[in-house]
Amino acid sequence: QVQLVESGGGLVQAGGSLRLSCAVSENIFNFNSVGWYRQAQRELVARINVGGVTTIAEPVKGRFSISRDSATNTVYLQMNSLKPEDTAQYFCGAVILARTFWGQGTQVTVSS
Repeated sequence: QVQLVESGGGLVQAGGSLRLSCAVSENIFNFNSVGWYRQAQRELVARINVGGVTTIAEPVKGRFSISRDSATNTVYLQMNSLKPEDTAQYFCGAVILARTFWGQGTQVTVSS
């Protein structure tokens, strides 16, 4: 059973930064992509595919970045210049073929 464990959420003032971590229980190169999603609708925030190509959603482009550490099977979301509208539950998702494995989520709250 694939497990994803998110950490790094919290309360931050607008303009601040947070870094989220997603620890994956398997080799991240086993997956087509690993990414970050937010809200109950699981809208894409950022993802990185097996080839290292990143996709960043328009609302966060220029402020957020995604990276990975293959040695620890961890995927990071660096969030800078945070805005109140970034407040959400953030989920890590790992995609293989047509299936997505999800973590439990981590809350990010940005105060104005």
